Amino acid sequence: MRFSPAFRPRLLDALRGYSRSRWLADLGAGVTVGIVALPLAMAFAIASGLKPEAGLWTAIIGGFLIALLGGTNVQIGGPAGAFIVIVYGIVERYGVANLLISTACAGVLLFLLGMFKMGSLVRFVPVSIVIGFTNGIAVLIALSQLKDWLGLAIDKMPGNFFSQVHTLALHMGSINPYALALGAACLSGLFVWPRLFAHGSPVLRVAEGHTVRRFARIPAPVVALVTLTALARWLEMPVETIGSRFGGIPQQPPAFALPDFSWETVRLLVTPTVTIALLGAIESLLCARVADQVATDPHYRKHDPNQELMAQGVANFVVPFFGGMPATGTIARTVTNLRAGASSPIAGMVHAATLAVIVLVAAPLALHIPLAVLAGILLHVAWNMGEWHEFVRLRHFSNHYRLLMLGTFFLTVVFDLTVAVEVGLGLACVLFVRRMSALFRAEPESASTPGTDGLALEAGPRPRMAWRLHGALFFGAAAKIDPIVQAIEAGPDNPEVLLDARNLFALDTTGLEGLEQILKAVGQRGGVLSVLDAQEQPRSLMERSGFSARLAEQNAAQAAGTDAHHKDREETPHAGTAP
Repeated sequence: MRFSPAFRPRLLDALRGYSRSRWLADLGAGVTVGIVALPLAMAFAIASGLKPEAGLWTAIIGGFLIALLGGTNVQIGGPAGAFIVIVYGIVERYGVANLLISTACAGVLLFLLGMFKMGSLVRFVPVSIVIGFTNGIAVLIALSQLKDWLGLAIDKMPGNFFSQVHTLALHMGSINPYALALGAACLSGLFVWPRLFAHGSPVLRVAEGHTVRRFARIPAPVVALVTLTALARWLEMPVETIGSRFGGIPQQPPAFALPDFSWETVRLLVTPTVTIALLGAIESLLCARVADQVATDPHYRKHDPNQELMAQGVANFVVPFFGGMPATGTIARTVTNLRAGASSPIAGMVHAATLAVIVLVAAPLALHIPLAVLAGILLHVAWNMGEWHEFVRLRHFSNHYRLLMLGTFFLTVVFDLTVAVEVGLGLACVLFVRRMSALFRAEPESASTPGTDGLALEAGPRPRMAWRLHGALFFGAAAKIDPIVQAIEAGPDNPEVLLDARNLFALDTTGLEGLEQILKAVGQRGGVLSVLDAQEQPRSLMERSGFSARLAEQNAAQAAGTDAHHKDREETPHAGTAP
């Protein structure tokens, strides 16, 4: 970890040699992804227990700042599906005002993580944990949307899994068939629409021409939102809409307002703050890595994780003052942006501007959007978010991987993301220690004298005992040194003990303590110890700790004592011999 005040947004580098063709590509991509973000931003906010404008202005303000200051070329920022469960729980437990404070504090924490160059630490989170909590969040999102998708008469959904299931079961008799029809049509259309215009589909074979191809480029959520809203309005379906629940979306920009801040409140919000920051960091950097893998544009450069975290920090610090929710990088919109031809952060800024124009001009039209349609869009998001095939592939992996993934998944669903990640990381550390300790072994050399339990005892001035050390000798494997100590204590006097360390690639202080025990046992038996061919890290630790000096000193003393003993024996007359 190294402090660095360096703050260099990717936009500065992207503008070098920026051409008119790239500007047109970024403009088209930004408008496209802005239209895609419209229904998602509203749906994420509503599902989180907030008003739809909270999601819209988070996408506008947060998305603009993340593109302007971020460390990636094409990342689109805004509200994300992964935050739905977290934000809903915070709002239910602490209230909206405290959500704003937690988000701002999380922004400060994210900025500090980037400033101290800790962006790369996110990569230390095992993929099994990431898959586990991602799938768990997807399940919770889907569960939370069943109320609006089915049109159930539930005033407010509880925040925890079992209460949600119980509440849904109690109200299954109040299903609104019109809401269910709209929701089912939306969900079906979202799955079918991309396949209608896929390469080689019957639609493209029958209907040729540029008009059809242009029509195919319209994002499926936008098609569903417009057509089903018009249908529900035309047929006057008795379903709940944004207007009936929230009274509409304000047509003017949100006012700047300071939340009621106090240090006592901040102390109570440590857990939600850390949760927002942790999830924001993981989600945004995973999104950036996905973009790195998908990008093929020659102008594209790999993301800077630390700059990206600082940008996420600024965005999350600013948006609460305008009533926004947590913002992060969004995988679906980023990939859409990339595939639409974006090559620089300009596309992300255009996306935010497009959303702002739509909100300021067409906000009254949002009054008639059925909540069942937004629920259908979120159910599709949940399905795409989950990596369900990983459950099928579990049989190909170790029990450690299965335990981490399934444990994180169930803890996310039953408890919350914070508990899941904390327990998952702790379990990952324990399993890693267990696996690494299993890799360490101390192999005795084959015996040259029968009956010595595999220890090499050779004729000579001293009996020889030798072992080969393999792997990492650390606190998890230190117990495997005990058999060597016991063998030396039960072995012959004055031994010459050899430890072949050429395959010992790591040593910690606990492992060094094990070597100290060997040295002590050898000294008590009047022997000498040699550690042969030690690699750089173990040798450095042995020298810095003084072990090498003590080893040399003890060996010198034993050698001197042995020489004196032999000399005394040579000078002492044999029994029965005259002096």
